Parts: sequence; structure tokens; C-alpha cells
Amino acid sequence: MPRMRPDFTKSPYFVDEPGNWHLKSGAPKQLQLELEDYINSLAVIEEAGTINGNRIQFP
Repeated sequence: MPRMRPDFTKSPYFVDEPGNWHLKSGAPKQLQLELEDYINSLAVIEEAGTINGNRIQFP
């Protein structure tokens, strides 16, 4: 099963460096919040609705 790719990773502001995801300067505030929320969600491994910290979305 393919993994869901967060929408912010498709932005031209997103920089995908291994172990150092970040946004280029000038990124919209909403995009900054999405990345921050995603990074914070990875710290909570045993949260309901997640597997290994990855949020599971049902159609």
C-alpha cells in the first residue's frame, strides 16, 4: 500500500533534505503550520489513528 504524501511536500517552498525537512523563506503561514503540525505528530507514536506515528486516513 502506498504511503500518503503530505500536501506540503508538493509545494515549491518545501526542501526535502534527509533528516532536515524545512521550508524556503517566504513560505505562506498555512504551509508553515502544516509542516510544524506534521513534524509534531511524528513525536507521538502511540496516538489513536496512527501507525508508527503516521496518521491513517480513511476514505
